[in-house]
Amino acid sequence: CGCKGIRSCLLCEGPAQAAPPPQGEDNFTYCPATGLAKGNEHSEFAGWAFPFPGVFLTEEFISEDEESEIVELMDRDDWKPSQSGRKKQDYGPKVNFKKQRLKAGSFTGLPSFSKKIVAQMKACSVLGSFLPVEQCNLDYMPERGSAIDPHFDDWWLWGERLVSLNLLSKTVLSMSCDSEDSIQLFPTFSKENGELSPPGSLTQTSMCKNSGEEGINCVLSPRLVPSKEATVAIHLPRRSLVVLYGDARYKWKHAIYRKHIEHRRICVTFRELSAEFSAGGTQEELGKELLEIALSFQGRPV
Repeated sequence: CGCKGIRSCLLCEGPAQAAPPPQGEDNFTYCPATGLAKGNEHSEFAGWAFPFPGVFLTEEFISEDEESEIVELMDRDDWKPSQSGRKKQDYGPKVNFKKQRLKAGSFTGLPSFSKKIVAQMKACSVLGSFLPVEQCNLDYMPERGSAIDPHFDDWWLWGERLVSLNLLSKTVLSMSCDSEDSIQLFPTFSKENGELSPPGSLTQTSMCKNSGEEGINCVLSPRLVPSKEATVAIHLPRRSLVVLYGDARYKWKHAIYRKHIEHRRICVTFRELSAEFSAGGTQEELGKELLEIALSFQGRPV
């Protein structure tokens, strides 16, 4: 396998492994319709929610036929062993993140089949100006114990938006936070009609006490909890596209736990350049060179 350091998979753990690596239990679930993280029914946060900004999720981003064609084309190329029981195909520049050095190396661009995917992204509200400079295909299989621990993607080279297309099977993106901050929760249901309470209603609780009103603005006071106690599940259906940006990109770590890989799953992640390599940045010229290569769509895995 390709595991290094603390990473492991079912191949390197062997039959003597007493228990799999720790896997967190998500106690909130992200709701794409409202942008809220809502407390799970059997958790201590049932009935509570908080705004979870920085996530864009669209289902059925590509058709079943397009998915089949893309996976078939991927499987014509070699998959290289990667950490945590995964296999990968990289289309991007040669990077040393520790020394913060990069060069084009053998990078010949994104694969031809991605040209249509990138064009379709322009229709997404948060991706109008998105120019991918790197693509990474990751192959997850349950028999290998494929997973990835909570982590941040680099932000020296990679920019604001992380874009992932989820193929072949559903999974769950688990979000966790190491911040010392607190999160303000609000109750999700009123006494009267059971409708979702808007976050702004919490500022009106003192007003309600004076007027004697009951209902959506007067259910409960806000509740503060440490950020570390909240973990948010973002459910990714098959063929869905998810974008992480803002707080979801820079404040919350993301992970895929072993228990959420039930069948073969391929993740296609696209990354854009950071400000340093974009217009006006100190590495603007190198950024232009890399984008020109990437968007030629003539690439093979490096």
